[in-house]
Amino acid sequence: MRFTQSFRAVTLPFIFGALAWAQAPSQISGVVIDANHAVIPRASVRLVSADAKEVARTLSDHRGRFTFEQACSGCSVEVQLEGFATKKTPLPLSQPEIELAVAPVREELNITANRTETPTIQVGSSVTTIDAKEISDRQSLAISDFLQTVPGAIINRSGGRGTVTSLFIRGGESDYTKILMDGIPINEPGGSFDFSNLVADGLNRVEIVRGPQSALFGSDAMTGVVQVFTQRGESEDSRPHIRLSFDAGKYNTFHGGIGASGQYKSFDYAGDWSRLDTDNQGPNAAFSDSSGDLNFGLALGSKTHIRWIGRGDSSRAGTPGQTAFLPPDPGAFFSKADGYSGVSINNQTADAWHQRIAYTYERSRQISRADLFVSDFVNDTRRQHLDYQSDLTLGAGDRHYGQHILTFDFGWDRETGFIGDDASTFFAPTHPLRDNFGGTFQHQAVLGRLFLSNGVRVEDNGSFGRAVVPRSSIAFLLRQGQGRLGATKLKFNFGLGIKEPSFTESFSPEPAFLGNPNLRPERARSFDFGIEQRLLNDHAKIEVNWFDNRFRDMVQFTATSQFEGTYINLNRTKANGAEVIVETVPVRGLQITTNYTYLNSQIVDSPTPDDPVFGIGKSLQRRPRHSGSFALAWDWRKLTLNSTTVYVGRRMDSDFLGLGLTSNSPYSKWDIAWAYHITKRVAYTGVFENLLDRSYMEALGFPALRAMYRTGLRVQF
Repeated sequence: MRFTQSFRAVTLPFIFGALAWAQAPSQISGVVIDANHAVIPRASVRLVSADAKEVARTLSDHRGRFTFEQACSGCSVEVQLEGFATKKTPLPLSQPEIELAVAPVREELNITANRTETPTIQVGSSVTTIDAKEISDRQSLAISDFLQTVPGAIINRSGGRGTVTSLFIRGGESDYTKILMDGIPINEPGGSFDFSNLVADGLNRVEIVRGPQSALFGSDAMTGVVQVFTQRGESEDSRPHIRLSFDAGKYNTFHGGIGASGQYKSFDYAGDWSRLDTDNQGPNAAFSDSSGDLNFGLALGSKTHIRWIGRGDSSRAGTPGQTAFLPPDPGAFFSKADGYSGVSINNQTADAWHQRIAYTYERSRQISRADLFVSDFVNDTRRQHLDYQSDLTLGAGDRHYGQHILTFDFGWDRETGFIGDDASTFFAPTHPLRDNFGGTFQHQAVLGRLFLSNGVRVEDNGSFGRAVVPRSSIAFLLRQGQGRLGATKLKFNFGLGIKEPSFTESFSPEPAFLGNPNLRPERARSFDFGIEQRLLNDHAKIEVNWFDNRFRDMVQFTATSQFEGTYINLNRTKANGAEVIVETVPVRGLQITTNYTYLNSQIVDSPTPDDPVFGIGKSLQRRPRHSGSFALAWDWRKLTLNSTTVYVGRRMDSDFLGLGLTSNSPYSKWDIAWAYHITKRVAYTGVFENLLDRSYMEALGFPALRAMYRTGLRVQF
């Protein structure tokens, strides 16, 4: 009660101030949109006199709207945002919408970086967006294929499609990245996430934010966040839009899908279903996957919107094991069934006050069978998530006071599960339950060319108790505008990250690996800074980032006797490095993107200090010192061509068999995809993966797929 009274005392003056500001009369108003008629928030809008002097300045709001409270004879409205062409329109406005043309190297809007929609030019964090066009053009089957080209990210897959697939960002562990699906957290309790069956069908875009984000998203966001957004219905016309696709190729691969989307009055809808079957290569390596999703939205007037999202996925993969060193296990398999569902209510309480409440449910059931070791392991976890977010905008972004966005978020998670081995009579199953609470406060400030985002979260976790994690992000436009030397952005970030223990580490009753309820959270501390430079009238952009991460209190298993052991906080590691990203559009329709990541990682503390792989001073496992990619996308008449080359350098690894192998050789992989548009609605598609037929292993002992191809048709009507 005391907290509630204090919160009201602090926030009510802001709320009433915002309401009074929102009700002020307006003489000049409009909406800023892009070529696709999507609104553009936080664009700089200036009222300019006939002699080119600035009369007033404001920012477009989250609905793209702007308002000036004074009349101005002979003036013009000038709208400017890096990544778009500046537009100047004389008064009076002939129509309320002002459309900005997209620059050759464009900027995106990002939700994940600040939990509010923000142009990336105003974001201090290191972000990457994989948009709908790239997803369509590359024709990759899984989201993990797209993440291979993200700077600072390494994907590791244990063999063919459907096998365990992990993501490492900036030297962190594979369970250090928060994964969200339309805002629904889908990590296992403790942070683990297997990308093996997260398919790309039905997706609209993917946002990746690098660096600790626990101040915004709580546990597991130690080195970054990946948020996947599914497609939504659009109001182009009242009829539904249908999508059909299928392709087939080597290894008896067949992939097909169907989707529909549209909008009828205040109701929008979208749905997709897909199926993938492939034999992969070698015995007992077949993989099958069925995936479907639904996305429904309903507008209740102009202020309230309800949305329901559901997605399900079921897959089965043969797991022959380390066939580079051992004979295949003929009966081993890994099956996975995931389901996510959530309902959210968005309310624009006032022009400057937005609220959102959401309830989501996620379940993941995994079964691993290994005949050679007589194991039938079941991992069945569930999460209920309740989240409330309130955003209050103060100020219009003028030259004196700028604009300030205050965000308050409160979340509750209930994590439950069953972990055990049905084939064993010696190991006791785990039935864990954990309740977590957390609250975030964030202040964003837009002060001319300076953009600040500072936040802090208090997390009360059912395993480790209370923790406080701050975050600070700064972006400054040293230079604005276009020309041979365009906009220059400097950025700096600091953040702390936390991660809860897994269910086994906290709750296991089995003496052989006894859970420790007193484990502290694993922690991260990170600094990074960078510079972005736009060139040649926005036909090129260069970005350079430097980062330094320190990880401590990492959970490590330790033996207490010959047949017993438990988990303790012991390990410490560090990772620093740099990312270089170059984007260029030399001619219309041709986009070239290349990036390089240097990573210097090291184990600082270890329970096995002399181990050749996990000992003190060794580089971190499966995280290469050098990695990069080169991508080319070309739209020429009826042909769309996409070429992607990935390079991963030598890295520490282990055969885990006592063979003495401690490193994995570098590899490169070249993929090509094309689509030839026979008509406006029919396209002939094709893909070549590993075009040069390289022999390599992402994980030591598990041979990756050799050259393969798929070809098919895509129909829209």
